[in-house]
Amino acid sequence: MSGRTTIELTWIEGRIERWLRFGRIVQEAIKSRCVRVVGIDPGNIFAFVRWAANDYGTVESRIDILQAVRPGERYSTVPFVTPGGVSLLRLSGWPKVEAVLLCIDQIEAEDIPPEDACPDHWRHVHNRLSCNLEPRRYTPFRHDAWLKRRASAA
Repeated sequence: MSGRTTIELTWIEGRIERWLRFGRIVQEAIKSRCVRVVGIDPGNIFAFVRWAANDYGTVESRIDILQAVRPGERYSTVPFVTPGGVSLLRLSGWPKVEAVLLCIDQIEAEDIPPEDACPDHWRHVHNRLSCNLEPRRYTPFRHDAWLKRRASAA
């Protein structure tokens, strides 16, 4: 899977759950019954959720929204993501993770694929939720503005 960002996804019911909430998977390899590795092309945005529990309850609850790294680009390292990605959002704790999942649902309700949303929106969501504030909605109007801005830069 060279040139691509790879993510190791694990699902052990009730113990370890690492999954993608959204993203364009272009390659997949099954390593075992519980583990698979997926590849994302450079520049694509994806949401990686990590949750773990022990006998006493939840011990980890995190979400990262990352942009798959391009060759020569600086990136942040994230466990189970190789080599890493450009961090757009990184939050932990179930209330904040749930708030991000609700933001993703809202974008999908507008018939906009979340992986196509403006990267700046994910930074905005990160900043607002980090301060316990409500993020702005991502509307079709904002999305059209982003598409026009991206087209004019190309």
